[in-house]
Amino acid sequence: MEKPTILILGGCGFIGRNLVAYLVSNNLVKFVRIVDKVPPQVAWLNSAHQEVFNNPIIEYKSANLINLDSCKNAFSPSSEVHTWDYVINCAGETKPAQTDPVYKEGILKLSLNCANQAALHKAKRYIEISSGQMFNADKVAHKEDDAIKPWTFIAKWKRQVETELEQIPDLRYTIVRPAITYGLGDKAGLMPRLMVAAIYKQLGETMKLLWSSDLKLSTVHVNDICRAIWFLCRRDDTVGQIYNVADDAESTQGSICGLLTDILDVKVDYYGNLVSSAVDLTAAADDANDKHLKPWAEACRKDAVQNTPLSPHMDYEILLPKNLHLDCSKIKKLGFEVSIPKPTVENLQEIVRDYVDMKVFPNSLAS
Repeated sequence: MEKPTILILGGCGFIGRNLVAYLVSNNLVKFVRIVDKVPPQVAWLNSAHQEVFNNPIIEYKSANLINLDSCKNAFSPSSEVHTWDYVINCAGETKPAQTDPVYKEGILKLSLNCANQAALHKAKRYIEISSGQMFNADKVAHKEDDAIKPWTFIAKWKRQVETELEQIPDLRYTIVRPAITYGLGDKAGLMPRLMVAAIYKQLGETMKLLWSSDLKLSTVHVNDICRAIWFLCRRDDTVGQIYNVADDAESTQGSICGLLTDILDVKVDYYGNLVSSAVDLTAAADDANDKHLKPWAEACRKDAVQNTPLSPHMDYEILLPKNLHLDCSKIKKLGFEVSIPKPTVENLQEIVRDYVDMKVFPNSLAS
């Protein structure tokens, strides 16, 4: 059976780069085109990802997918490939605290441009990476068809994309709703918590968190997101379906902080729900950022980290008392199992060590 051709939109981003590495290292594909507005040379790839991107079966194409003509060009045939078997959309605005017009263009318009082109090019499958932050605040594990109540700005616009995909004729789509995703290249999953914990260790202070230790925070390693994408692409019974993807850890704020304590020997405490409910979260985020940014900058200066994509800045949405608790029985019933069942000291240290090796994370904060 001939290996497929794959178009990865947003291929230089966190999930995109790991997906490219997974497909190439496992010899699963004939040809991959990476589309991104950021060239690989300035996308903060680690050495392993750089090596993968230099593989001759990889082609990079620059595009602004919000622009329809640029999006059409991203799908155009090449000398190597005339059709795309699988189109994976990892692109879209990921910065929190942007305005609705920014998200409308950077998520909704971008995704619909890509999906319409996938339908026109008769792609065998179009995978849309959505958001797991779709459900209300209670602690029950949520299935894909539970009542939807997105609780971040990004999730709100991702949900609109989900509903619009249903209306596109001839689009063979599947939607993936990932949990908090971590792994090599993570900047917004567990990495902000790691960075802040390292700063409190440096300050010699207890890291005191809002709410309580039992706040649910479903997690998944990026390798398993990549495996799930590949798994779903190759099954006809997943067309038109939505799938939660999370590990088996039943992670909570407490379990993640336990790992941070083991890695950094930092003390952790909680304000509790009663006190936290009276806090102005926007002001709390501003105060925390004011406190964190100076020691981070000092550590970067000390260790000659001159330029970095990392920042301990936190948006208030990360402080919301929202349980992220995904039920993944739907994809498991198809036979999918995660390969990394839970976050561990080792796989979190791997992320930090990788950034230290890249000289974008201060070594003095790494342990």
